[in-house]
Order: sequence, then structure tokens, then C-alpha cells
Amino acid sequence: MLVILMAIFTATSGVFLTFDNLVGNVLMNSMILLFVALAGTFPILQQSIDLSVASIVSLSGVAMALLVSDYQLGMLALPIGVLVGTGVGLLNGIVFAKGKIPSFLVTLGSLSIFGGSALLITGGYSVPFNSPAIRQLAIGHVIPQVPNLVIWGLVTYVIVSLIAWKTTFGRYTYALGENERVADFSGVKVDRYKIGAFVLSGTLCGLAGVLLSARITSATPGMGSGLLLQSIAAIVMGGTALTGGVGGPHRTILGVLVIGVLTNGMNLLSIQSFVQEIILGFVVIFAVAMSMDRDKIDIVK
Repeated sequence: MLVILMAIFTATSGVFLTFDNLVGNVLMNSMILLFVALAGTFPILQQSIDLSVASIVSLSGVAMALLVSDYQLGMLALPIGVLVGTGVGLLNGIVFAKGKIPSFLVTLGSLSIFGGSALLITGGYSVPFNSPAIRQLAIGHVIPQVPNLVIWGLVTYVIVSLIAWKTTFGRYTYALGENERVADFSGVKVDRYKIGAFVLSGTLCGLAGVLLSARITSATPGMGSGLLLQSIAAIVMGGTALTGGVGGPHRTILGVLVIGVLTNGMNLLSIQSFVQEIILGFVVIFAVAMSMDRDKIDIVK
């Protein structure tokens, strides 16, 4: 699908297949989605789901912006903002694993809690801050013509892929998605790895919130809106089935690039934003239908 889209937009726009557009627009604008999609991949690999990813992005970004603007913490605010994401991810995981509550319901509730908390602490207003050093972390160029945000995203992608491939946590994540009962009988500490997936998800969303705030030197309670649908679409289109155990973060980037190319191409063709939302919705349904393993439909959570 990615190759087909690139061929179509190359034929219809003379700007699309240029270095500046591919790196400065497609990749740059896809990196926040990449963080969030990587975050959502691990719970889905375990046959769970994290619906609170967008709210965690907003809450982490708002926390970081407030610490910079109101408390003058400077760079120290960045790791604290990421830790906010880690903390709420831990809460999600504990309630889900120890409370034996379906992840869908837990994160649907926490989506509202985290979003409401961001609204409460900001009063519904944006939180601007003035810190050129923090902004350079996102839009600066350590490598000429390649924004730092792109480097952050690609480095994180490699690290997360290695976690999935080379670590015990990654192997057990796949095992839980394939058959949780067998993994339990084999002595795997199921709850520990379930919680770990949500901690990792929260951490990556916290990183996304911090870098998004750094890029725009501001944060708003709704800055993560739209990322939930797009991240699930990217995960599924990348090849990670909602039935778990198949795919992984190394493939999620393909779905992210499909959405990035599709959005960029539609912008170049001046397609209305409302129409873009409709097209994206159809793409999601198509991708889910193509990836669903119907033999496992009875155990979808």
C-alpha cells in the first residue's frame, strides 16, 4: 500500500518525491504518531489495548510545559514529563492486571481521567513557554537537513524493536498474545509482563508529549487528540493483528509511513481536511478487515 501511495502522489505532484518534502514534512510530521503507535503496539501484541495513549500525550506535554513556564525547571522538566507518562502507564497496568478488568474498560476510563486532569490543571487554556534550548531538541539539526525529532523517532524505533526481538520481555509479550494460558502454565509471571507493556506504553507516550510540546513550545489539553485512531490504524496496517501474538513494533513504522504519506499527499492535492478524515476511516476499516485472524475471533479482547 505504501508503494502504491507513493507512486500515485509522485505522479500527481512534482513536490512529493523531494528530499525536503519526504524528510521535512512526511517524516517530521509522522514522528509523534510513530511514538504513540509504538506505545500501543505492545498491549495489542498481548491481546490487550491501550485507549488512553492520546490523553497520556496531552497530560505529559502539559506537565512539562507547566514545569518550564511556571517553575523554571528548564531541561529538568523533560524527564519529569516522561515520568508522568510512565506513572500513569503503571497505574493502567496495575488496575488491568491486578484488578482483572479488561484493558478496554480500564483505558477507556483512564482516557477520560487523564484528559480531564489536563483540562483541570490548565483551566482549558494553552501553556506556552519560552525555551530555545528545549525547542532545539525537536526542530534543531544535529545532522544537516534532518530535524532532531526525526532522529529521536528513528532511534526510539530501533530501541523498541530490539526490546521486542532480543529481550525476555519481548518474547513473553508475544507468548501472552499467542496463548496466555499456556504461558501461565509455563511459569511466566503473566501480571508482571502485562503491567510492563502498559508501563512501556506510558513512557513512550510521555516522550511523545514532551517532544510535541518542545516542537511547538506550548502545550494544550487537547494536543493529543486524533492520535488514538491514527495509532491503532498504523499498528494494524503495519501487520500487528488485534488478536495478538503477530507483528510487532518493527512493522508498525510501515503503518505510520502509510498514514504520513497519505496525509502529505492529500495535503499536496489540496483535499479538504474533513474529507481526509473520511478517507482515513475507510483505510482503518480496510486494514482491520485484511489483518483480522478470524480463527481467533472468539478470544479477541
